[in-house]
Amino acid sequence: MNLLCFLLFVTALLAVLYAVTVTRDTKRQIAEMLDALADIKSGNGNRRILAKTRDRAAPLAYEINEIVLSYENRLAALRRTEEANKRLMTSLSHDVRTPLTTLIGYLDAVEKGVVTGTERDDYIEIACRKSRALKDYVDVLFDWFKLNSNEFAVKMDTVEAAELTRTILIDWIPVFEDRQIEYDFSIPGRPFAARLDPDAYARILNNLIQNVVTHSRADNIRISLRESENRVEVRVSDNGAGIKTQDLKHIFERLYKCDSGSSEAGSGLGLSIAYQLTEKMNGKITAESEPEKGTVFTLMFPAAAE
Repeated sequence: MNLLCFLLFVTALLAVLYAVTVTRDTKRQIAEMLDALADIKSGNGNRRILAKTRDRAAPLAYEINEIVLSYENRLAALRRTEEANKRLMTSLSHDVRTPLTTLIGYLDAVEKGVVTGTERDDYIEIACRKSRALKDYVDVLFDWFKLNSNEFAVKMDTVEAAELTRTILIDWIPVFEDRQIEYDFSIPGRPFAARLDPDAYARILNNLIQNVVTHSRADNIRISLRESENRVEVRVSDNGAGIKTQDLKHIFERLYKCDSGSSEAGSGLGLSIAYQLTEKMNGKITAESEPEKGTVFTLMFPAAAE
């Protein structure tokens, strides 16, 4: 009987000591959490709560760390967006106001009779060209804003990619001829069924071609379409200035502009729009380039199931 009482006493004592130890460790962990949370609240987003796997409060500590990390990632994204918007507004002030001022100057000269005859016709032609360029720029801006506010709805459908591609390219022939750019279209005669949004596909291809025309200084462009491993592959290649290695990994980022030596202004949004639209259609876009030898953009879209 005495032995049983002694065992019960020891068991109770151990239980009390265990409870005291657990309570003390839990209080310590909670105090550490409160200290870390106070530090995080004051602005130190890099602070983390340390906990051993065997600690009772470890799951709570790990969960709080995940919440803080997620919060910091969102803040970083917001900061990047804010910085991008600031740069966009700076770009707008230059890339819109400057050509608009020039355009008004040409039209004023025509209206006031400063130029006459052939020179007047030249001024009108220049004004028309600048007006179209300004419209293209504004269209790109609208696309970018719609994409980044999730207002650009992509409607996937089974389309005949070869005929759609030919229709888009036909409109570029006068531009190539005016710029004295040789062109080579390799579009098979047989149908290619693909899952695409026709409008989004047209925007992507137009943006890639516009990038060549405006920035590459190329005098030759090649555009091909073929089927590869249940995918439709479109390639846009040129023999222009190419893209530097340090720039190549950034070209699909919004507002990124390569120092290609082109004198023409650009929004830095065209390739970003092409990238985002391609992703929305479950496709893939890549770029390969070598300075002074040219660039190849490759688009891959799912072929339609037969």
